[in-house]
Amino acid sequence: MHSPLIHVMMKAVRAAAKGVIRDFGEMEKLQVSKKGVANFVTSADVRTEKILLEQLAQARPKFSFLSEESGLSGNEKATERFVIDPIDGTTNFIHAIAYVAISVAAQSLDKDGNWQTTAGIIYDPIHDEMFIAEKGKGAFLENYKLRVSTREEDALIGTTSPRTYRKDFDYTLEAYSRLSRCGHTLRSMGSAALDLAYVAAGRLDATWYHKLNLWDLAAGMLLVSEAGGKITDEHGNPYTSENGSIVASNRLLHAGIIDALKV
Repeated sequence: MHSPLIHVMMKAVRAAAKGVIRDFGEMEKLQVSKKGVANFVTSADVRTEKILLEQLAQARPKFSFLSEESGLSGNEKATERFVIDPIDGTTNFIHAIAYVAISVAAQSLDKDGNWQTTAGIIYDPIHDEMFIAEKGKGAFLENYKLRVSTREEDALIGTTSPRTYRKDFDYTLEAYSRLSRCGHTLRSMGSAALDLAYVAAGRLDATWYHKLNLWDLAAGMLLVSEAGGKITDEHGNPYTSENGSIVASNRLLHAGIIDALKV
């Protein structure tokens, strides 16, 4: 049985997903300029976030929010908040590739003033797959309990391809190359949130990202942890939102991946 908080999050995500599904269907029909497509996707992002904020604020008025489009909002003194990525995988969305997700995490302040994720949902609206996790209660795909893979070699690893316009291009290109030379297969599928959900489900064996925002990761990290996986930054240290790098794995591959990423 899911908690009332998870039911609130599920309801909000499903309400927001209706527009995402409709907009995704329109992408293949759009015959407009690149700017026109970008504007369409930005509008879809903003519209999806608005629905999530409205639904969640109505159900949990004492919560604050950290979201991709709006940043920090809501109750400034809140000890609980939602972390929202309305459409993770916008490049896929632009190209009508069915690998996008809505990601929502609930967090609480601990006694040291740090935000800890207590619940998370990653929803693939195109394939109608709802990945759910609650701290201490496990990770699920609908009602099916998730466990990370047990693969120790020939791993399938989700990541992003190095991009020349990003500041750390040379570093990520070399790290990408080193990871490939270890015999692993890399997949750049375009949604970090779904990659993390897939690690939790055992579909991917690990995922590595050099720099990402918290809203890309918060729900997915809880899913991986609750499915028995391991999470650190790319140097093997505890993840911090200030650093933003992440390696999430089935544990068995973790040390080797960290070692391979040393440039």
